[in-house]
Amino acid sequence: MTEPDLTQQEPKERMAHPIRSLRELVDFVAGKSLPPLTPEEGRITEVLPFPYLAIVGQHEMKLALLLGLINPNIGGILLIGPRGTAKTTAVRSLLDLLPQVDRSTCPYGCLPEDIETGGIDAVCPDCAKKYGEGQPLTSPDKVRLIELPLNARIDDVVGGIDERAAVHERMRVRRGILAQADRNLLYIDEINLLGDDIIDSILDASAQGSYTVRRGPIVATYRSRFVLIGSMNPEEGRLRPQILDRFGLRVLVRGLEDASERLEAYRRVQSYLANPRQMIGQFSAEMEVAASEIISARERVNKVDIPDKVANPAIKLVQRMGIDSLRAEITWFESARAYAAADGRDEVIMDDLKAVAPMALRLRRSQFMNEYFKGQLGEEKELTLLLGGFGKNSASKKRAKQTSKKK
Repeated sequence: MTEPDLTQQEPKERMAHPIRSLRELVDFVAGKSLPPLTPEEGRITEVLPFPYLAIVGQHEMKLALLLGLINPNIGGILLIGPRGTAKTTAVRSLLDLLPQVDRSTCPYGCLPEDIETGGIDAVCPDCAKKYGEGQPLTSPDKVRLIELPLNARIDDVVGGIDERAAVHERMRVRRGILAQADRNLLYIDEINLLGDDIIDSILDASAQGSYTVRRGPIVATYRSRFVLIGSMNPEEGRLRPQILDRFGLRVLVRGLEDASERLEAYRRVQSYLANPRQMIGQFSAEMEVAASEIISARERVNKVDIPDKVANPAIKLVQRMGIDSLRAEITWFESARAYAAADGRDEVIMDDLKAVAPMALRLRRSQFMNEYFKGQLGEEKELTLLLGGFGKNSASKKRAKQTSKKK
């Protein structure tokens, strides 16, 4: 990543360290010391997330989340670890790093592309009127964090009949959480405790980028282009293998082992509780640089190429590990492309693959499938043996008859 010109922009000139990459910025800020802060008087009503770059340690978790922001094709991030390891704090801290997106101004989520693909009847009457008058159907808005509560019902997730709209106009399907999460971040804490039907709906919508709801004669299709982030504590239950396979990056989040890091983490939390605004201000310059770098990396990632000399050895490694799912290569390569883009390069190198390999490849081998295939070896050998002699006797008899006739 090229060195940013920190003398041209006012918020960045407070940084004394020349940052050469997004990863270096994260490491630099992790070791930054804070002056004592005075407690803030009064109560704070607005949400003030803990600064993402102020999280001490947890390098792999912070890197995985940044890669997911840069390249949504990674396929989601799963954070696995005990309580109190900053998983939820890290996810909620991402919002200040995200750029704006064009958001629908309609409560039904109507977009111009709906009309382009489905005609004017694909949007509500109000939006059809706006479109005909040349008025915009969207406006710039910040990316939001949509959190799925554990008590969510399937109708809350995918949507149900909008009873209020049915009183005044034609019946419609109310937008569910998945539709609200379009072009946002969807965070599911304790994902291993959710019902199977809800998780299946979320994963299907995430993979397809859209989903269809049928409620009797009413049918509605919504877009669901979001970055999926899940977290779980293994002590509270396991995650089904087919669900685990749908998450691109898997991060093992452990507690801080270094005593000095644990002390620094406490001091930062204490400063945040005492004076959130002042504490956030201590990291504002670095956060602005990181947000700018993420925007640049998002624009660059589609141009990043993986040469065959790098891809082929990686595929052989996946095969040697005995991983059957092709999602392993997809996630690994897409993560490496995001890593290279964050470093300002247009080509993936071996070091990029090494840096993201643990997150992309861990927890992908299935002991059950290995044992299952071993149990099938006897039957497969028997089939091969029988098929080897299949038809030979009849062919020999036919040739013998033809020979006897000639004689």
